[in-house]
Amino acid sequence: MDDYRLIADGIAAEIADGRLRPGQQLPTQRAFARAHGIANSTATRVYRELVRRGLTVGEVGRGTFVRAGRGADDGRVALAEPAAAPVDLELNYPTAPGHAELLAEGLAPLLRVDALGEALRPVGAAGTGAARRAFAGLLTSGTWEVDPEQLLFAGNGRQVMAGALSALVPPGQRLGVEALTYPVVKAVAERLGIRLVPLAVDEHGLLPDAVAAAHRTTPLRAVYVQPRLQNPTGASLPHERAVTLAGELRRLDLPVVEDSIWSFLRPELAPLAALAPERTVLVDSLSKRLAPGLTSGFAVVPDGLRERVAGALRAGGWAPSGFALEAAVRWIGDGTLAAVEAAKRADAAARQERAREVLAGQRLRADPCSYYLWWELPGAWRAETFVAAAARAGISVTPAAAFAVDPRSTPSAVRVGLASPPLPVLARALGVLAGIAADG
Repeated sequence: MDDYRLIADGIAAEIADGRLRPGQQLPTQRAFARAHGIANSTATRVYRELVRRGLTVGEVGRGTFVRAGRGADDGRVALAEPAAAPVDLELNYPTAPGHAELLAEGLAPLLRVDALGEALRPVGAAGTGAARRAFAGLLTSGTWEVDPEQLLFAGNGRQVMAGALSALVPPGQRLGVEALTYPVVKAVAERLGIRLVPLAVDEHGLLPDAVAAAHRTTPLRAVYVQPRLQNPTGASLPHERAVTLAGELRRLDLPVVEDSIWSFLRPELAPLAALAPERTVLVDSLSKRLAPGLTSGFAVVPDGLRERVAGALRAGGWAPSGFALEAAVRWIGDGTLAAVEAAKRADAAARQERAREVLAGQRLRADPCSYYLWWELPGAWRAETFVAAAARAGISVTPAAAFAVDPRSTPSAVRVGLASPPLPVLARALGVLAGIAADG
């Protein structure tokens, strides 16, 4: 293992056992290098590794800070009444009422010896014919009919996203992304050696003119976008803007990776893939629709890009699970998936309504159907300070820096995930956060 990773392991251990506390600022990289007797370049790699692992957040002009861990407690008196147990408002995996019972019923036939033996066979990126037909039916809407032969599969959504990006953007080349984007995309791009270019957004999402402007400066190889329920802001592109964006991508001859993982919460919105099907790779997974423990990643890939993406999935070793695919086929076919999605849509709406009641008067951005909200903090609050204060109260939220592509343009905001705790626990936690914000 490289020396810088060993040093990063040591810092990680200090964070894990509480010697370095949430919100605590690390020394400058130069001071860190002197203290550890290492080169400045090695210190830089250590700090990058800590950011990559999600342990710290660095901002130009401010420094590097320890992120709030789940259930972090620094031993001080809490700013508000601590929760009985840590409340995780970072991870966002929704569970609908009766979720497990619904899934168990669909799995029962698959556990017969004959069916199980078939499901445990290895499966390639093309999946099975039954899986392609089932997933094509799942995605087909009134404005878009999916060809089953355009479906590819991987073990999860991250793998299929990595396969799409590695197929479209060579190492060292530029990928346009929303200025605030899904942190996993940042991590995948770093691993693949892809340079991210932040693209301007407004309250409705990505600005088509920003794509053209970035491409004029130095050509982009592709664009990654979340046109529906963008993470972290919850914005969805209005139809007219989506049409304009599709036209701009066509004019610039740019492929696009459309992340559709939360789109099941707004099924009435047409995907970008329906407007520019010849250049859009739509990626999705079942982790949010169903459950993270038994998921599949899948992509709709136009014919001209299919072999490149399939080759990237094979090269990465990102094969789907035959068992998970067969389970999904059964859940789609018997209506279980549709029932779970409907239950989660109702649950998300209820949580959003409760959140807006508790946080009334705060500057919030969110779709009323989504499982997260974007909170622009009041007064002199900085995101990392607020995150640390929340951690002392036993609540974890995500600072804006985790989503910012350009660390020099990081707003004073946090993303609050609403999906994980029970609704009464969520309401109490949001009340505590409102009190922290009011205390200033």
